Amino acid sequence: MCGLTGFFHPGGFHLEEATSLVQQMANTLVHRGPDDTGHWVDGNRGIAMAHRRLAILDLSSAGHQPMVSASDRYVLVFNGEIYNHLEIRHQIESSGWTQGWRGHSDTETLLAAIEQWGLKTTLQKSVGMFALAIWDRQEQMLSLARDRLGEKPLYYGWQGETFLFTSELKALRHHPDFKGDINRDVLPLFFRHNYIPTPYSIYRDIWKLSPGTLIQIKSHVGQIPQPQPYWSLQEVAELGQTAPFSGSDSQAISLLEQHLMSAVGQQMIADVPLGAFLSGGIDSSTVVALMQAQSSRPIRTFTIGFHETGYNEAVYAKSIAKHLGTDHTELYVSPQAAMDVIPQLPTFYDEPFSDSSQIPTYLVSQLARHHVTVSLSGDGGDELFGGYGRYSTARWWQRSQSIPSPMRSLLGKGLQMLTSSKSSTPDIIGSGVHRRLQKLGELLTANPPELIYRQFVSHWQNQDQLVIAALELPSFLDTPNLWPKLPNFDSWMMFADTVTYLPDDILVKVDRAAMGVSLETRVPLLDHRVVEFAWQLPLSLKVRQGQGKWLLRQLLYQYIPRELIDRPKMGFGVPINAWLGGSLRDWAESLLEENMLRQQGFLNPTSVRKKWQEHLSGERDWQYLLWDVLMFQAWLEVV
Repeated sequence: MCGLTGFFHPGGFHLEEATSLVQQMANTLVHRGPDDTGHWVDGNRGIAMAHRRLAILDLSSAGHQPMVSASDRYVLVFNGEIYNHLEIRHQIESSGWTQGWRGHSDTETLLAAIEQWGLKTTLQKSVGMFALAIWDRQEQMLSLARDRLGEKPLYYGWQGETFLFTSELKALRHHPDFKGDINRDVLPLFFRHNYIPTPYSIYRDIWKLSPGTLIQIKSHVGQIPQPQPYWSLQEVAELGQTAPFSGSDSQAISLLEQHLMSAVGQQMIADVPLGAFLSGGIDSSTVVALMQAQSSRPIRTFTIGFHETGYNEAVYAKSIAKHLGTDHTELYVSPQAAMDVIPQLPTFYDEPFSDSSQIPTYLVSQLARHHVTVSLSGDGGDELFGGYGRYSTARWWQRSQSIPSPMRSLLGKGLQMLTSSKSSTPDIIGSGVHRRLQKLGELLTANPPELIYRQFVSHWQNQDQLVIAALELPSFLDTPNLWPKLPNFDSWMMFADTVTYLPDDILVKVDRAAMGVSLETRVPLLDHRVVEFAWQLPLSLKVRQGQGKWLLRQLLYQYIPRELIDRPKMGFGVPINAWLGGSLRDWAESLLEENMLRQQGFLNPTSVRKKWQEHLSGERDWQYLLWDVLMFQAWLEVV
């Protein structure tokens, strides 16, 4: 895992100044690559590229970047791993490659493949996670590319006459042409989703490259061509409907095991110590079970626990680790240790990001980094195999459509009135049930299905009352041509989550938290061959008798007893609600101070203060909406 950055100024620049500048930009990414640094600059062509290296494969200087191809035509900076690069080397050698190899890094393999087949074909042949920038000295063209599911980040954009690109936004702030203008119109999207969705960033004219695409830049200042897909989940999902899996349950289990065993096996290859996160849930337990099945010695597993009731899965992880025979490490975290992470969050994430599970994700990454350099993760199972609770709620909504519309509307409005104040519902139901009743009330009055999904994924529902003078930009939810033709609403939601929530929330959270401590994370469930197989499966193999991830469970039961697995989904959270009313109250109050909000001019002080007072009084539970505001305010303090 590494960090890359650079800039392209058509017409050229002063060599020494550009060299110093690109080195400064790279140094902001030292956490992504503490082992080595390098740069490559062509003053006449106006291109500067720099790299920070976390050495995983080929720890020698033969893996140093930026790396120049054997023919001297291409210069590459690369962040990620190509898991099948040895297979690609064999294909290259079989086709008459005579250049020889300097080392055994996947970066060198990529360069040779690009020389042999071109960039797009090489990307299509590659299995891995990556973000890369490659300069073609012959065509005088800069190409950027990102992996299929969006595991690795890549930002880009023109600022004046300079084209900037980077793994993390913090590097751009060192370039004199970077304006740093906050794009006010993305704020409604942030407060809706708790992240800023691709292709937007918090800064005007700086973009996130969409997963599975590449973009090529020449000397046309200010012009950015449309990113071109080399792999499309929309095509994968629709193809899965035209050529679906039609075998038996046992055949499906066997095929899933083959695909996952292969993906896990490839991702266990490293020249440094390797382990895995183990939460005790379905996804991480599956990854760990398949890792241990392919290892001759106990693999390293890591989990963190909390003493607060309802937030601790460590006891389950410990039981699973004991059954599988892993070398398990757990750490129980005090509330103070968890809260101590909060001031660092804006620096890790570079732009507003408010998934509160960023805190335990950082803590478990920090724990793992004391022992290993690479950790496998179980992310992706919910999106691919129907694990989120909102999928079952959506099925409930679909059944509710049989209720006559006037009665359904009356019931929905009744629930909304009942839950309009926390004090209006019995204390015995608890805040979690209260929130679900609120959501059901909203859903009963909502239509069509895509509006239902918008309700599911929205934090602030009325952002126009929160963000001052902003117009919400269009996103996936407003772009029907990006929606695949699928036979049911469950599958549509799984697709939507995979192209939005997964890359822009889950994978951002894991990448920044792990990279903050120089830990590489790998996600076997997101091997694109596993993804393609999952989209061939009928819904009945994913959800059965109301239970999600049915097929994944059947595979896991072959390695771990049911009684260690079958329990309600807990998630990976922290008790934000309790903290806001206790230890974090003064911190939150300082960030939500009315005069400061008014002077900043982004948020309506009346809306914010009303939510804060209702929360403190216990009248309503606004912890998630307030965390969105607090993370934005905390970010404003550090930029």
